[in-house]
Amino acid sequence: VQLQAFGGGSVQAGGYLRLSCAASGSIVRINDMGWYRQAPGKQRELVAISASTGSTTYADSVKGRFTISRDNAKNTMYLQMNSLKPEDTADYYCNAQIKVSRWVSYMDYWGTGTQVTVSS
Repeated sequence: VQLQAFGGGSVQAGGYLRLSCAASGSIVRINDMGWYRQAPGKQRELVAISASTGSTTYADSVKGRFTISRDNAKNTMYLQMNSLKPEDTADYYCNAQIKVSRWVSYMDYWGTGTQVTVSS
């Protein structure tokens, strides 16, 4: 199983980007999916989670600006980031809880990071 994140880039403050995360491989079912970010010199932090139930959770710092969504048929998750601020600059990582067989439990998978740079 692989998770690949893409869509990062450099934008000016107030701009927008859309990140995508595609899961591929032998996948039976995906539970929660989420986006995390890590800025230079800081710990990785939660950005948003999309539960398999349809509920979503956001970090306070991105509420009202970011929207997480997923296409279960495509095993793909998105993060629409609007009104970007310089403090949103970080490497963004996707995470998913994936069941690869009916005989095993969900396992955590991390995708490659995609860099987001917001200039003032």
